[in-house]
Amino acid sequence: MNTIKIFCENTDSHIEVAGGTSLLDIAGELGSKLDFDPICALVNNKAEALSYPLFSPKRIEFLSACSSIGRDIYIRSLCMMLYKTVLELYPGLKLRIELSISRGYYCRLLDVSGHSFHIDEDGVERIKEGMLQTVAQDLPFKRKEKPTDEVIEIFREEGLENKVRLLETVNHLYTPFYTLGDTADSYYMPLAPSSGHLRVFDLRPYKSGFLLLGIDSENPNVPAIPIMQEKMYHACTEHLKFNKVIRVSNVGELNMAVEKRMTSDLINVAEAMHDKLLGRISDDIAERRSRGDAGIVMIAGPSSSGKTTSCKRLAIQLMTNLIVPKMISLDDYFVNRVDTPRDETGDYDFESLYALDLERFNSDLERLLDGEEINLPTYSFELGKRVETKRPLKLEANDVLIIEGIHGLNPELTGTIDPRHLYKIYVSALTTLRIDDHNWISTSDNRLLRRIVRDHKYRHIPAEETIRRWPSVRRGEEKWIFPFAENADATFNSSLIFELGVMKEYAEPLLRGVPHGQKQYAVANRLLKFLDLFKAIPADQVPLTSLLREFLGGSSFHY
Repeated sequence: MNTIKIFCENTDSHIEVAGGTSLLDIAGELGSKLDFDPICALVNNKAEALSYPLFSPKRIEFLSACSSIGRDIYIRSLCMMLYKTVLELYPGLKLRIELSISRGYYCRLLDVSGHSFHIDEDGVERIKEGMLQTVAQDLPFKRKEKPTDEVIEIFREEGLENKVRLLETVNHLYTPFYTLGDTADSYYMPLAPSSGHLRVFDLRPYKSGFLLLGIDSENPNVPAIPIMQEKMYHACTEHLKFNKVIRVSNVGELNMAVEKRMTSDLINVAEAMHDKLLGRISDDIAERRSRGDAGIVMIAGPSSSGKTTSCKRLAIQLMTNLIVPKMISLDDYFVNRVDTPRDETGDYDFESLYALDLERFNSDLERLLDGEEINLPTYSFELGKRVETKRPLKLEANDVLIIEGIHGLNPELTGTIDPRHLYKIYVSALTTLRIDDHNWISTSDNRLLRRIVRDHKYRHIPAEETIRRWPSVRRGEEKWIFPFAENADATFNSSLIFELGVMKEYAEPLLRGVPHGQKQYAVANRLLKFLDLFKAIPADQVPLTSLLREFLGGSSFHY
């Protein structure tokens, strides 16, 4: 048998193994040299299951369930184990994994008519016990690949019609899928080696279904603790109802709309939904304004949520309510660079709340609310300090001040301002389109694709650099944005059901340009596989006022 040489990044050494040896076997040979239990590995910077056999020299890196890739693989593997258990305990019902929310995944059971089956606490506990039995059995997740028409028949027999619809629209000759015992399912990334690797999880009753909770991001030995996100839940479920009305709830249905050349109507309806939501927020602001409240509108949200266009479109809606919007940027309230706090690596932490001159900011807001005129500061990013110029601002009786910035929902930002003067809006691309009933679309992935396209178009930043920076962006969001989302008076879901079909044409060439030898290739490769599921939608159908134009270009708004 041929011997091949593998380089393991975890041990910074070469290993000689027999051709055909699996990653799982290599991990076993390394034993205590790995101080964690791997759930997958990068092979030449491409994520692979541990069942992957090696037949030629490779560079490998084992990943734990705590890594970003590992966490995703862990939860998707839990989803298949959950599906297997539901099939066994409730054979007449369908599992739908609906939303990523409250640090978990909202799941519902549906009857043959598609109506929600309410499951009580005892039923949730019964499913959890069934999953724990599968963990104890340590069943392998087996990856298989067959001609697509054969896989379609397998899924049709299981009643997975949305998977059938997707496979019929992507037109792949062969399709990979997984089995766990007698259960077959498809997931668009590697899965864990076996059910025995999934000991940590929890199920909690939630609404008419339950939350599936994976490992805690800080401690892999305990499951995540859910948090209340009622406003986000309401914003998401409103879009789920909208998706049902327009009959596009998953990628297969979206692809069918493209095939039938119905995307123009779909785009128009989705854009009208944005107008309606922003109009509703504008009406609420106007009603509060009539009582002498809500003189300042704070808009916040994570990266690439479309906050800037949301501001501009909200301003238009406010004018239809006879309110004059005036906008300022939090960026002009940065402290001088030398006074900026530093992060754990010693770099300037521009996302910290304390990178802002809170005293000056609050003083200016108080004076504006009192009817005084102020002079707005100007921050020079080139000089790294504030430059005083003449920028007078005063709020008249019908004016509203709109402020966009990541800290807008943090009460410490406006600590001296009476809360009745503030109206807070949370903006995020809360993706409600599903790949199928068991595969959701990550809101983070949606925003990352937006940012990759925008960074390249406006800043000439290559995709690999945007991907490299993304974990740092996400850490900042977790610290400074997400904890305050429920403080919002209104939540605007900036996702558009058609956008990934449009984004495909722009993002794919950029992702293909990511060098294979860089770590960022793993994310690029995964996103390419994801976009491959979508049929392209021509960008010329997207209106010039669309929020999506903030990323694609061609907007009628000035940025």
